[in-house]
Amino acid sequence: MAPMPTLISQPSRIESAGTKPKIIEEFIGRVNSGTDSLSVARMCSPGGWEEPGQRPEFDEFTVVVKGALRVEHEGGVINVPAGQAIITRKGEWIRYSTPSPEGAEYFAVCLPAFSPSTVHRDE
Repeated sequence: MAPMPTLISQPSRIESAGTKPKIIEEFIGRVNSGTDSLSVARMCSPGGWEEPGQRPEFDEFTVVVKGALRVEHEGGVINVPAGQAIITRKGEWIRYSTPSPEGAEYFAVCLPAFSPSTVHRDE
């Protein structure tokens, strides 16, 4: 029997790390669809939010839809406004934040899927 498409009727809410509550809605990934190979999540981050630095074991592909995302890395800072995207590679230190008052809405695709055990956040 041929495989069939799988409809994802709604995302799962995932608890976020950081200084303020950020909404994470995982559509595809370990929690919502049992998918280990990659994850797709929508993030809604308030102005002034920042999370601890991390050195993940996955590549992350992020597309900013509204506002702006700041990505700190060992070589400096990159600001990613709406309509742009950024790729971060596994093994590099990064820290995400949304310092501007409007915050940001963005989609993140992690390959392999995001996992709390493979994100390696700073203490």
